[in-house]
Amino acid sequence: MKKLIFLLAIACFSCNNSDSQKTASETKNSEPKSEVSEKNSQAKINTALENWHKAAATANFEDYFGLMTSDGIFIGTDATENWQNNEFREFAKPYFDKGKAWNFTTLDRNIYTKIDSDLAWFDELLSTQMGICRGSGIMENVDGAWKVKHYVLSITIPNNDVAEVTAMKKQKDSLLISTLKMGNLVN
Repeated sequence: MKKLIFLLAIACFSCNNSDSQKTASETKNSEPKSEVSEKNSQAKINTALENWHKAAATANFEDYFGLMTSDGIFIGTDATENWQNNEFREFAKPYFDKGKAWNFTTLDRNIYTKIDSDLAWFDELLSTQMGICRGSGIMENVDGAWKVKHYVLSITIPNNDVAEVTAMKKQKDSLLISTLKMGNLVN
């Protein structure tokens, strides 16, 4: 009986020891699965965004809108530009058809993910025909492919120039504010 207990103790120690070594070895030689999948998602998101901007620069309508979700939204730089996917397609089609859409080159990008989530968010600085702009948005993983679900494009204004720009757009802003309030779009 003592021999049986001794053999069981050795067997348990051996099993625990080999598992410990395997875990230690896996930890030393590879990253935990969740960190790998998060980094992999960020790389795929980055590639999807670069391909999306490239599709616009090369006026590839199908690729551009193929990288947006079917319910995707594009918020433009003008206060009135809140484009639902179908409206944005109609607006953009003539530009793409002429072979000249827009050309945004990424200067900086931050991507944020939550492990094992189908949603991610990002912000980016872009070189554009309007100077430096900021893009931000939400990406959704649709059947294994990351797509733009919501995108906001903003023209950046240096802090020292805000007063001048505000004064320049004051009249148009006042008219739009009045229109929106009369339409009960703003509480």
